[in-house]
Amino acid sequence: MLSRGGELYLDLMKRVLANVVYEDAPVGWYGDLDGYDTRARSQGLDLPTTAHTMVGLKRLANVQACVERVIRDKVPGDLIETGVWRGGVCILMRAVLEAYGVRDRRVWVADSFEGVPVVHSASHPLDRDMALHRINGVLKISQEEVRENFSRYGLLDGQVEFLAGWFNETLPGAPVDSLAVMRLDGDLYESTMDALTHLYPKLSVGGFVIIDDYNIEPCRQAVWDYRGRYGIEEPIEPVDTCGVHWRRTG
Repeated sequence: MLSRGGELYLDLMKRVLANVVYEDAPVGWYGDLDGYDTRARSQGLDLPTTAHTMVGLKRLANVQACVERVIRDKVPGDLIETGVWRGGVCILMRAVLEAYGVRDRRVWVADSFEGVPVVHSASHPLDRDMALHRINGVLKISQEEVRENFSRYGLLDGQVEFLAGWFNETLPGAPVDSLAVMRLDGDLYESTMDALTHLYPKLSVGGFVIIDDYNIEPCRQAVWDYRGRYGIEEPIEPVDTCGVHWRRTG
């Protein structure tokens, strides 16, 4: 049971990570927003200039709820996000562990720290069409910057582990024994499929899969293909207009 002080701490963490406190404007060329918009920030529909996450308050609340549930239900395993940008979601994961006094779980911070892969002739057709690498100037955040962001919240410690590199190179041999929550934010078909292929088998029964970019066709298709290949039938639950999650039951 979390104290009132703990509840306030996590609520403040979400507000600061999404920067609804100082209301930073989105990147000027992103979408059609003109200045800070409360609904867009809540839904994670803008690209903040300063905030440590772009996922918005609703998806942050979903992360908190999933981590709290696996703690309460004693579902074994660590927490991971694949594709972390400025690190805000992983910082929240670590904050939830701190608020509950959990010392036997780690937060895995998995990212290339180089932006998204540059597509080529052998890339998945949906990834080639999207060509998301064109905005790597915004998406590329260094590992040093993410570490510094953890430090600013007082949450960079031995329970935080970094997996630096492209997912197809780092995830197959990642030293992760088991997972309770896996959150995928790789946008692309191949990035999503790499994460599902190498991490879902490590997800404990009762653990959660969170898909940040389900509204994006390449990501959504990878989810459908993987679930279809392995007969995964747990219902996909919406989080907001972009994200979804499901809970592993078998």
